[in-house]
Amino acid sequence: MSTLIQTMAANARGAARELATRSAESRDAALTAIDAALAERQAEILEANSRDIAAAEKMVQAGEIAAPLLKRLQLDKKYESLSEMVRSVRSQSDPLGRTQSAMELAGGLELYRVSVPIGVIGVIFESRPDALVQIAALCLKSGNAVLLKGGREASNSNRILAEVIEAATVEAGMPSGWIGLLETREDVAAILDLHHDIDLLIPRGSNEFVQHIMENTNIPVMGHADGICHVYVDAAADIDRAVRIAVDSKTQYVAVCNAAETLLVHRGIAPKFLAAVAPAFGAGNVELRGDAATGEILGEQVVPATDDDWKTEYLDYIIAIRVVDDIGSAIDHINTFGSHHTDTIVTEDQDAATQFISAVDSASVVHNASTRFADGFRYGLGAEVGISTNRLHSRGPVGLEGLTSYKYVLLGNGHVVDDFEGDQPQPYTHRLLDNHWSP
Repeated sequence: MSTLIQTMAANARGAARELATRSAESRDAALTAIDAALAERQAEILEANSRDIAAAEKMVQAGEIAAPLLKRLQLDKKYESLSEMVRSVRSQSDPLGRTQSAMELAGGLELYRVSVPIGVIGVIFESRPDALVQIAALCLKSGNAVLLKGGREASNSNRILAEVIEAATVEAGMPSGWIGLLETREDVAAILDLHHDIDLLIPRGSNEFVQHIMENTNIPVMGHADGICHVYVDAAADIDRAVRIAVDSKTQYVAVCNAAETLLVHRGIAPKFLAAVAPAFGAGNVELRGDAATGEILGEQVVPATDDDWKTEYLDYIIAIRVVDDIGSAIDHINTFGSHHTDTIVTEDQDAATQFISAVDSASVVHNASTRFADGFRYGLGAEVGISTNRLHSRGPVGLEGLTSYKYVLLGNGHVVDDFEGDQPQPYTHRLLDNHWSP
């Protein structure tokens, strides 16, 4: 194992212990320093990003990566959003030191459950250098150290962003080593064995990659693999509204996990809806892959779908379309082929919406809105480190709260268990309190 990676993880562990004791004001001041540094060093960052884009364009031509991934790399048109994300995270209330519950166990013996950082988090993310800023800001605000590994296509951008963030925050008083950048696949393989220093891994990538991580580490893993999101157009849908939602869910940004990949349409509305949505998709150069019923309605506009299309995350201008007999069939399809990420129903029937919301087993279930809203910033979380489709600890967009755990704080006054045992034991009161613990 690389000594460098072991040292980086050990340094992160030490930094995490320091961060856990830092005040909210000091962490916010460090976020302000990141904001200022991004503005000051914008030219350097964009120059590094341009080198990544030039290299990626050659990779697209060689067929090594898909063209839509280029958009993920580009920072110039969304540079201001980097600072907006940092400021949004800074504006959130402090997630640490919150009293989640308080109870009097007995007279003068009080138990508090208080939120604390998780510790050291490893995040492996896709070719989006802006994600590095987002993740780093969230980890800092929540008092966690972080080890980051981005896509190789963004190596120059990631390197300078990590350098800028660390320099700015250390100068602002944060512990050195709280952020570390992994550069190679070998680095990722090395951290999988470091369960003594790393508390949580969040991989963002293909299903095969996430499964590989899960099968090769003793570190807890949180996150999602595929983003196979659905739009279901119910028999009681408003057709104009359904067209707008379906098109936005698919085309607003195709290369992201909350973009729709499958469109399910109730048989009763299929002829009218598909006739309306096909031109809208055509205007966006979206390839339609449909089942036999869709083909009968749209004819040569549709490429025949295969079984693989129902379980494929395209991240491209392609959508699979299936006509279903009823809402129950739509729900069964989603729960069978979906990835438990985000799914939406378009309907004016409130009973149908309630049935869908209750029965679809996904981290986000939506009524009459685009799947693209499933995002930490749009959900008011400031930002997100990723989307979790797990059922334990955190689910959906993982913001500040999802990066915290808790500890129990027990405050006594010479209490001993022996007084609560024996022939005349002192009684427990187990009385809920409105008190809040503070150091």
